[in-house]
Amino acid sequence: MKILVGYKRVVDYNVRIQVKPDGTGVVTDGVKLSANPFDDIALEEALRLKERGGIEEVVVVGIGPADLTAHLRNGLAMGANRAIHVVTAEAVQPLTAARAFLKLIEKEQPGLVILGKQAIDDDASQTGQMLAGLWDRPQATFASKVEVADGKVTVTREVDAGLEIIEAELPAVITTDLRLNEPRFIKLPDIMKAKAKPIDTIEFSSLGVDAHDQLKITNYAAPTKRSKGVMVKDAAELVAVLKQKGLL
Repeated sequence: MKILVGYKRVVDYNVRIQVKPDGTGVVTDGVKLSANPFDDIALEEALRLKERGGIEEVVVVGIGPADLTAHLRNGLAMGANRAIHVVTAEAVQPLTAARAFLKLIEKEQPGLVILGKQAIDDDASQTGQMLAGLWDRPQATFASKVEVADGKVTVTREVDAGLEIIEAELPAVITTDLRLNEPRFIKLPDIMKAKAKPIDTIEFSSLGVDAHDQLKITNYAAPTKRSKGVMVKDAAELVAVLKQKGLL
């Protein structure tokens, strides 16, 4: 069985985001770019499933500009067998990404698709659900435990009331949560081996996917700075201040 893993590149989570002066986007020049943390978790889980047996190949998929190759090499160094690079210079919204993944699924015929539950650059948390709908296959989102056996996948997910266990027939779509695993550390020998692993390059236009993006971002702005807090002596003074501000 083959596992397809979404592997998106985002601004590193340790970087303080800065908005461009003209409000057309965020500053990425000279900024560290890394794998989306949830996608690292997705890849780690795919590799663990392969190590348990029954999985023949793990393929990482990235959608992005020409310089995405180094990012995909990182996924190969973690242990993926090969990578697919869908080349596009345009920003891809969740529905478009799901449609692109569906085209790759038709070609690759994976038994399981694992995606991060969301990307930290847009926090949409939509691609996995949309892909399952387009593919007409079961989905199990926000997974905290994954087991594959006898043509089925069993997923434990955290919900408000506790834990929910979902069993679905393969092929299926899974999205990963933070507590599923801790991604492995990449060693230097693995980085060297990754240079010899194949990366298939596909132009986005050749997939026959029409974007039909419904969301248009017109402006970016940094959050307004919070004003300093006000110290009050007691509850009565707090109520008076709130009334003065029209909050009570």
